[in-house]
Amino acid sequence: MSDDYDLDSGPDPAAFAASEPEPDFGTEAVVHAVGVGPGNPEFLTPRGERAIREADVVVGFETVVDFVADHTDADLLTCGYRDEGETLAAFAERVAAGERGTAVLMGDPNHSGYQFLGKVERAVEAPVRVVPGISSLQVAASRARTPMEDAEFVTLHKSGDLAPDLARLREAAGERHLLVLPRPFDLMPGDVAADLLEAGADPDLSALVLEKLTHDDEAITRTTLGDLAAHAGEETPFSDLSVLAVRRGGD
Repeated sequence: MSDDYDLDSGPDPAAFAASEPEPDFGTEAVVHAVGVGPGNPEFLTPRGERAIREADVVVGFETVVDFVADHTDADLLTCGYRDEGETLAAFAERVAAGERGTAVLMGDPNHSGYQFLGKVERAVEAPVRVVPGISSLQVAASRARTPMEDAEFVTLHKSGDLAPDLARLREAAGERHLLVLPRPFDLMPGDVAADLLEAGADPDLSALVLEKLTHDDEAITRTTLGDLAAHAGEETPFSDLSVLAVRRGGD
């Protein structure tokens, strides 16, 4: 399968993954795409753990695979952005030969995982079943007490054009809670805050930067949108494992 796509001009593999609903798999063997949670094994769901444990081969980014390595005897295929195409091709060969394959994604595949999910589907050309997980976004909503039905969620943790996503945040700021997955390292919490202020958001809006959620070194910075914008630019004090929550006006 060709990996001929440009994320600025398309086709975006996320659109491929979301092009239609999952089919009715029946008894057909499928590849699983498992959300592993925020990295704390206590947040790995039993269904996800079983798909990982029963796999013959597991593929994913190295940092994600490391979180589940102790849960399986499967062969582990790890990749980075530069070699993901080659690694997924090797994974596809194993699946085509009849082995049980599982791809692992950080958090929940439905939150920032669709580009990698699409790449997995394009590579294996076989049914892929998503096994949702607990994500840092869900934990952040709990810590910040921002009900998700009252929030605007935007992920910036992806490649390609982010202009429509930033526009959604600007429009919702002050009216709805914002839950944002920043993009390391050019759109971190301070950069998002500065963009919102430039669009006219109230600098007194309450903002929380939630880092390394569920881990022993979890940290939460409670500030305002105006003060957070002071951290815009290349230097940031925040981890790339961060969620930004901005509470709506009056809360």
